[in-house]
Amino acid sequence: MGNHLYYGDNLEVLRNHIADESVDLIYLDPPFNSNATYSHLFKDESGQVSGAQIAAFDDTWHWDDMVSGRALIELRDSPYQEAAKMLDAMVGFLGKNPMTAYLAMMAVRLVELHRVLRPTGSLYLHCDPTASHYLKILLDAVFGAKNFRNEIVWRRSVTKGDARRKFSDDQDIILFYSKSDTYTFHNTHIEPDEDYTKRFNKDDHDGKGPYHLAPLDSPNPRPNLTYDFKGYPSPSKGWRVSREEMERLDAQGRIWYPPKKDGRLRRKLYLNDSIGPKAGSVWIDIRPLQGLSQERLGYPTQKPVALLERILAASSNPGDVVLDPFCGCGTTVHAAQKLGRQWIGIDITHLAINLIETRLYDAFEGQAEFTVHGVPQDIGGAREFFERDDKTKKEFEKWACGLIKAYPQGGGKKGADGGIDGLFRFGPAKEHVAIVSVKGGKNVGVAMVKDLDATVTEQQAQIGIFLTLTPPTKPMLDWARGAGTFQVDGFDPVPRLQIITVEEAMEKGPRAVNTPLRHGNPYKKAARETDSTAQGALDL
Repeated sequence: MGNHLYYGDNLEVLRNHIADESVDLIYLDPPFNSNATYSHLFKDESGQVSGAQIAAFDDTWHWDDMVSGRALIELRDSPYQEAAKMLDAMVGFLGKNPMTAYLAMMAVRLVELHRVLRPTGSLYLHCDPTASHYLKILLDAVFGAKNFRNEIVWRRSVTKGDARRKFSDDQDIILFYSKSDTYTFHNTHIEPDEDYTKRFNKDDHDGKGPYHLAPLDSPNPRPNLTYDFKGYPSPSKGWRVSREEMERLDAQGRIWYPPKKDGRLRRKLYLNDSIGPKAGSVWIDIRPLQGLSQERLGYPTQKPVALLERILAASSNPGDVVLDPFCGCGTTVHAAQKLGRQWIGIDITHLAINLIETRLYDAFEGQAEFTVHGVPQDIGGAREFFERDDKTKKEFEKWACGLIKAYPQGGGKKGADGGIDGLFRFGPAKEHVAIVSVKGGKNVGVAMVKDLDATVTEQQAQIGIFLTLTPPTKPMLDWARGAGTFQVDGFDPVPRLQIITVEEAMEKGPRAVNTPLRHGNPYKKAARETDSTAQGALDL
C-alpha cells in the first residue's frame, strides 16, 4: 500500500480513495472551539510569529442548511440509522448552532472512518471537554456502545496559576473505540515512580534484588488449571498459570511458599525484571510541548510524538496502516514512520501538506517514502488548480509559496497584508526579508511588478519575488532589471526584484530564487530521528 499524503476535504478523500476495511488504526484530532474564531499562527524560521496571521483552519462552525443540513440528510439515507437518530435528537435539543454544525460535520466523517476500519481496528478521537460528551454519544451510535474501550485523560498543559473561579483547564480527552471484540491491543508500560518501586519491599538475599508477592490463584473460574502442586491444593477457582509454567517458576526460585500447607502460594516479582507499571487511562507522564521544546515546529495544536507512539504501540503492529484524517503538522504520520507502520494523512490546507513534507524530510533525512495526492504535478495541473474556485485560489497562493519554501502570509486575503502572499528570511542571522507576491491570472503586467517594488520599500524588505503562473512580459522584466540589487557582505549582489514562473519553481524549487545565505525551510527544522525502532520518550 505504501504511505500517502492527501490534500483535500477528508470526507471526499475517504469516499473516493480509501477502500472498505483497509485501515488498522485511526487517530484524529478535529479542530473545535465553540466560542472563538482562531487565527492559528505558525512561527516562521526565525521563531517569530508573522505580522500577518494565517488561518490554517477556522475553529468556529456555523449551521448552514446547504452543508450541515445536507450532512444530516445523508446520514438519514445511510445504513447508520442509529447515528442519524442521535444527530436528529441533538439538533432538536441544542438547536441549529455552531456545536450542532460541528457534530453534523463529524457524524458523516465518523461513518466513513468506521467503513474504512478493519474489524480488528481501533479509533482514537482526541478532543477537549467542550465537545467530548457529544462526540462520545455519536461514537456510541456509529461504533456501538459495547465497543467503547476507554476515555483517556491526557494532561496537555501544566496547571495554570491564573485560574480564579474554577479549576485549571489542563486536560484533553481521547475516546478509544474498537470496531469489534477482536481488536488489536498491546499493554504499554510507563516509567516506574516512587510509589511503584516501594511495592518491591522484600529481599530474600538471593542476589536478585527486591521483590513483591503477586497472586497465583485465578480471580475467575479456570477448571482446566485445577491441580495440586507440591502438596499445596488447587485454589477454588484454579491457578493463573499452567503446571508447566508453575514448574518453570519453581525452578527459577520465583515462588514463595507459605509456612503452612493451607496458605496461598505467591509469585515473586522482582524490581530488576520489571518494565514498569501498565499505562492506565490517565496519562500524566507524557509531557506537553513547551515553547522551547526541540520537537515544537510552531504549529499551535501540535501534539508530542510520544503521545502518538503510545497509541500506535498499543493498537497496531509493524506494517499496519494508520490513518489521520486531520493530520495538521503530521505528528501521527511522523510516529507511524518512526515505528514502521504504513500511513495515510489528509489535510485541507497546503500549509499543512508542505509542513509535513518538510518535517518528514528533515526527521528521516529524505528516507521517508510517500506519495502526495491532490497537488499539481505539472504546469497544466497548476493552471487547473488555480481555476477551480475562489477558495482554491487562496490555497493556490500557499501552494505556490511552498514551491520556493516561502512562509505563506494572510491566507490569500488582500488588504491588511499589503498584497504580500509569502516571505522568507535570509542572511547570516536571518535578518533580511524577501517578500513574495503570487499571481495566477493571465492578465499580468508591469503595474503588478511596480506594486511589488513599492511594497518592498514600504515594508523595509530587501528582496521581492514575483511568482507568476503566466510568463512575464518584456516591460515586467525590464522594470525588475532596473530595480537595482541587494548585497550581503562577502557575497555577490542579487537582483532586488526577481520574477519567477511557477513552472520554474516546480522544476527547481527554492533554487529558483537567487538569495545569499538562504536557510532553507520556512518552518523550524524537525529533529532528526536517530533510531526508527525506538520509542523516544516512551523508552524509559
